[in-house]
Amino acid sequence: MTAPEVCFEDLPAGRRIALGSVVVDRDEMLAFNRRFDPQPFHVDEEAARASLFGGLCASGWFTASLWMRCYVDGLLSRAAALGSPGGDEIAWPAPVFPGDRLDAALEIVAARVSASRPQLGLVTLVGTLNRGGTDDAVTVYRGRFTGMFGLRAPGGTASA
Repeated sequence: MTAPEVCFEDLPAGRRIALGSVVVDRDEMLAFNRRFDPQPFHVDEEAARASLFGGLCASGWFTASLWMRCYVDGLLSRAAALGSPGGDEIAWPAPVFPGDRLDAALEIVAARVSASRPQLGLVTLVGTLNRGGTDDAVTVYRGRFTGMFGLRAPGGTASA
C-alpha cells in the first residue's frame, strides 16, 4: 500500500478544493429515485410536470450521492481518510434535473487534532454542488460534516 498523498496537514481551514463535475444521467437518476425515493415528482413524468418542479427531478439523496462520488474521486481516494462521525447540515436549495452539469467543491471550515486521539485530525467540511457557470451558478446541494483524517506526523500541531 502506498502512502496517501493527502493527510490532515494538507487540509487547513480556508482551503477550497474543486472536486470535478458530473452530468446527471436520467436513467441512473430514475433507477435511484424508484428504489429509494419514489415520490411522484421523482418517478412519474406526468405527475412531475404538474408539480412545482415542472418535470422529473432528482431525489436529494441521489444529489448527495453525486457529490459523495466526486468527493471520493477528487480527494478521498488519495487521502488518509478515516471516515466521518456525521454532520449537522444538509440542504437541497434547488432541484436537479436530468442532463444538468454539476460542479462539486469542498471548503475546509475548521481543522484540529483530536485531543483524545492525537493521530487523528478532525476537519469540518462544507461540500457543495453547483449548476451553471461561475457567474450564474445555482447551489443544488450543500452539506456540512466532519471528516477524520490521519496525520502525516502524529503528535503534530494542535490546529492546522
